[in-house]
Amino acid sequence: MTFGEKLKNLRTAHDLTQEQLADKIFVTRAAISKWETDKGYPGIDSLRLLAQCFGVTIDELISDEDVNNKRREDDKRARKCYFFAVGCLIVTAAFAIAAAAADIPLLLIGSGVFAVLYAVFGILSTPAYKRSARAFFRTRALLLVFLIALIAALGVLQNL
Repeated sequence: MTFGEKLKNLRTAHDLTQEQLADKIFVTRAAISKWETDKGYPGIDSLRLLAQCFGVTIDELISDEDVNNKRREDDKRARKCYFFAVGCLIVTAAFAIAAAAADIPLLLIGSGVFAVLYAVFGILSTPAYKRSARAFFRTRALLLVFLIALIAALGVLQNL
C-alpha cells in the first residue's frame, strides 16, 4: 500500500474531508490531494502532525515499501534523464562538427544550447536521494567545461 493510499484510508476512517485534514495540519487541501495521489510527499513536520492526528507512528505512515517504491521511481526517472543527457551530448558534438565542416558559425549556438541541456539532464541523471552538489561539480562540470572548450576550439579552427 502506498503512502497516498494509507493517508486516504486514515482520513476517511476518521471521517475527515481533505479540507478538514488540511486545516488540522496547517497545509492546503491541494497538498493533501497531491499526497493522496502519490504525486508528492509531506515534509517531516507534516508527517509528525499527520501521525499525531491519526494516532499512529511515522513508521506506520511510511513503511519500507513506500521508501523503496520512491527510490525505484527516482531510479527510473534518472535512467531516462541519463539517456537524454547522452543524446544531448551526441547532438552537441554533431552541431560542433557541422559548424566546423560547413563553415557556419551559427551552428555553434545550437551546440551551446545542447551542451547546457546535457548539463541539466546530467544533473538529473543522478537519483534525487543520491544527488549532492559535490557530485555535480566533480563530474558534470568538468564535462561541461570540456564541451565548451571543444566548441570554442572548433570556432577558432573555423576562423583559420
